[in-house]
Amino acid sequence: MKPKEQITIAIDGHSACGKSTTAKAVAKKMGFTYIDSGAMYRAVTLQMIRNQIDLNNLSDVEDILQQTDITFRYNSVNQENEIYLNGINVENEIRSTYVANLVSDVSALLPVRKAMVRLQQKIARTSEKGVVMDGRDIGTVVLPDADFKFFMTADAKVRAARRQKELEEKGVYISIEDVLKNLSDRDKKDSSRKESPLRKADDAINIDTSNLTFEDQVNIIIKAIAEK
Repeated sequence: MKPKEQITIAIDGHSACGKSTTAKAVAKKMGFTYIDSGAMYRAVTLQMIRNQIDLNNLSDVEDILQQTDITFRYNSVNQENEIYLNGINVENEIRSTYVANLVSDVSALLPVRKAMVRLQQKIARTSEKGVVMDGRDIGTVVLPDADFKFFMTADAKVRAARRQKELEEKGVYISIEDVLKNLSDRDKKDSSRKESPLRKADDAINIDTSNLTFEDQVNIIIKAIAEK
């Protein structure tokens, strides 16, 4: 059970629609703990790649999960929580294209989802502050009793342009066609997978970010919470 005064905020939605940056800003403004569930699945994917795990062999998948430790640590320099895999900072490596291309396949595996959901719920439950968590199944599976739920989306071409810019800022150059294909493939896999598919919770507030500024996205959520 969460403390009575602790507020939980679930933000779900498609890739590259602004979930993580918005969730991070909302958490900072409210003084809450931000949990990037997508980064956790990326870290697991990186672990699978590093150990050359056959995703069709669930026994090997379960074995490597037993050897996988995922934590968040606060970086006082950039004032953000960064993700660590077995004690090593992998915040930048998990954003690579080779991880992005496989993360939906890894995320669809039942042992992976069970392990990550347990960890996400534990982090939320033990946090001393309110929690803002973003992902694809937060409002439906991880935190179904969240106090506030939001579902973010945007036009596919807008999302592709945003993702391409994000990658270029990190020195990664990919054609807009390839970025759009990657996002389209991920949308299809995330929405059609058997375990915890991407979908809007019935009680979630929908936010289309296609024509919104970053500040607009943050303010819509802050205002919705304040009004309650």
